[in-house]
Amino acid sequence: MNAAVLERPRMVVPKLGPCPIVETRRLVLRPHQAADADAIAQSLDDWQVTRMLSRVPAPYSRGDAQDWLNMVRGTTDWHFAITEGDGVHIGCVSIELRHGRWHLGYWLNRFYWGQGLMTEAVSAVLDRFFRRMPQTELFSGAFADNAGSLRIQERMGFSILGCSDLFSMARNAMAPHLETRLRPEDFRRP
Repeated sequence: MNAAVLERPRMVVPKLGPCPIVETRRLVLRPHQAADADAIAQSLDDWQVTRMLSRVPAPYSRGDAQDWLNMVRGTTDWHFAITEGDGVHIGCVSIELRHGRWHLGYWLNRFYWGQGLMTEAVSAVLDRFFRRMPQTELFSGAFADNAGSLRIQERMGFSILGCSDLFSMARNAMAPHLETRLRPEDFRRP
């Protein structure tokens, strides 16, 4: 039998293209820059932020931020720097392709929590994503003790798919994690 006959057709996943600039009422979401390393390191060296993230080590250094910036530079995933009018980096919203599925991730400097900024940023990014990829499901999740993140996802229309343990680099332990999914028709713009 011919080897070409045995090969399965490869699934073609559309690319997002370059990370755009998105403006909201209070924020400018833009591609990351090398100059963001200090602000990223300062935000992610805060245990209150880092403990809620699965792939971020603690403590977190400027070198870690530079490594991450080098890794995401030139990818076709979207890694938005969240900035206010002064251009200072206060957080991140990312949409990236992992294992054939699009995933949403985000974090915000703790001193900006409770102001609705992350809801505003995530909503704007999801709106742009679904205009670019209108038939695409988006996956996300949060550790079970991250009520704020779960509220944001609920407001956007995400549904919980299940709960399992996920390793957290910062915690250096497994922790209960809720996996979520957003179908395009369920997206609610706040």
